[in-house]
Amino acid sequence: MTDINYSTDICHELYFERNKPILGFDEAKDYNKWKRKVRLKFTELLGDTPEKTEPNLRILSEKECETYRDISFLFAAEEGCDVPCHLWIPNNAKKPCPVIICLQGHSSGAHISMGEVKYPGDEQTAFSGNRNFAQQIIGLGYAALILEQRAFGQRKSEKMPDCISNSKCTCEHPSMAALLMGRTMIGERVWDVSRAIDVLEFFKDGIDTKKIGIMGNSGGGTVSYYAACMEPRIKIAMPSCSISTYRRSIISMRHCVCNYIPGIAKYFEMADLSCLIAPRPLVIVSGRYDVGFPLEGVNETFSEVRKIYEKEGAPDNCRLIVGNEGHRFYKEPSWKVFSEMANW
Repeated sequence: MTDINYSTDICHELYFERNKPILGFDEAKDYNKWKRKVRLKFTELLGDTPEKTEPNLRILSEKECETYRDISFLFAAEEGCDVPCHLWIPNNAKKPCPVIICLQGHSSGAHISMGEVKYPGDEQTAFSGNRNFAQQIIGLGYAALILEQRAFGQRKSEKMPDCISNSKCTCEHPSMAALLMGRTMIGERVWDVSRAIDVLEFFKDGIDTKKIGIMGNSGGGTVSYYAACMEPRIKIAMPSCSISTYRRSIISMRHCVCNYIPGIAKYFEMADLSCLIAPRPLVIVSGRYDVGFPLEGVNETFSEVRKIYEKEGAPDNCRLIVGNEGHRFYKEPSWKVFSEMANW
């Protein structure tokens, strides 16, 4: 009698064994033609684009801190959708200075990037794993744009009122709602990043809008990577603990629903999308013991990324940094490599 297996997981694993991504990188094919196809398909998979509206920039406060000026503001990413931000501009840096967009992943909010405590448990999150990104950026002499992502922190869903102590659930309902609308949560977050770059033009007396970088950890790293794919004004990207193969990561284990883009594994592996960033600098940060984004998948991805950058004639513009712990950011040596590659 044939053994019976009722697991849905098995059929998904067999799919990956039997099928290669339709638009996977192939060194033998016309590279530029393939890259155009990748851009068109990825844009389609991200979902419908929100309608562009006036940003309606509102400055909420400005205050002088010891080493930087803190500008708190709101802008409208689309109708009925305000995005709270802080722009930190270092006092002693040569103006205008580069600006780095920093994105927290699943946490109680963007205030973690600023090293602030608002909710129970923030003490551990804000002061461990090098997640106080904005403080690090200011220390390097760059400006930091701290952006609250959709479904996190101040922007968490009102349909999930009890989730602030379990940040991994705050985006479940809005992610599913986005799918019903023909959108994806990743696509909406990438849209917000692009609109935030538009708004930075209002502050160009203090920042250099031709020198924009992006970084983030976990879910923030995922958006950093995809935003750099879609937004050419981003000149360097540093996604952390978010880059692996789909097969070894979000297909093989439970991840938050906001990570999923319908149909993407049919067409690509994550490495293939790096053609939309290359030849711009890309720094991939990983944790040796990150169970969510296993190192085996990270190494497989980077090997393919390197081939794509070689095709672009810029093999030295991609780097892999592996920290000796788990799912966290590693400010050393990540920022050193970032600064060298940005050449700012």
